Amino acid sequence: MGINQNIKKIKNELPANVKLIAVSKTKGIDEIMEAYNAGQRHFGENKVQEMIAKQPHLPSDIHWHFIGHLQTNKVKFIAPFVNMIESVDRLKVLKEINKHAAALNRVIPCLLQFHIAEEESKFGLTLSESYEILDNNYFDKIKNVSICGVMGMATLTDDKTQISKEFKNLKIIFDTLKQKYFQHIDSFKEISMGMSGDYLIAIEQGSTIIRLGSVIFGQRD
Repeated sequence: MGINQNIKKIKNELPANVKLIAVSKTKGIDEIMEAYNAGQRHFGENKVQEMIAKQPHLPSDIHWHFIGHLQTNKVKFIAPFVNMIESVDRLKVLKEINKHAAALNRVIPCLLQFHIAEEESKFGLTLSESYEILDNNYFDKIKNVSICGVMGMATLTDDKTQISKEFKNLKIIFDTLKQKYFQHIDSFKEISMGMSGDYLIAIEQGSTIIRLGSVIFGQRD
């Protein structure tokens, strides 16, 4: 099946409350346009250089999600157009996003990234580290970032029980933060979890955003 059919098939299976992000890293303009012409509007990139190289050549109504590890010195390049930064894992990055968003008179939606996998290689916060950010005096001064929820990646394994447990943990983290800090903030509603190999498990555990690459575009180049 082609990109067009893949997107339509996936979207037909998705609950209404789940948003599909097409992970377009390493994919060319033509492949992204094929997905766009199939009705896809949300695309995810994990490298700043790649995102800023593609963005000017593609339709302006594309919603760009940054899903990779973000270095503070790269924030300024994506701040003018990024629609969501899903991978905020330290206060320093949050401050930098806020600074550039303020200069552009924008409010940039962000997710806090949590380390839920058993693999050491994944980035992300612990629950106590997120408290340190949200309890920090500086956090109250942040006016140009909207914290909209949480993001995480499960361990790369065939053990569905383990994956399910890790996603369940992220849902608990979301519920805890909602109760403690965001009870009256409607925009705090997103749980971004689930990739090509495990998105059905993620949806079962409460995901509202899934990030799919290979099941849409085929194996990575």
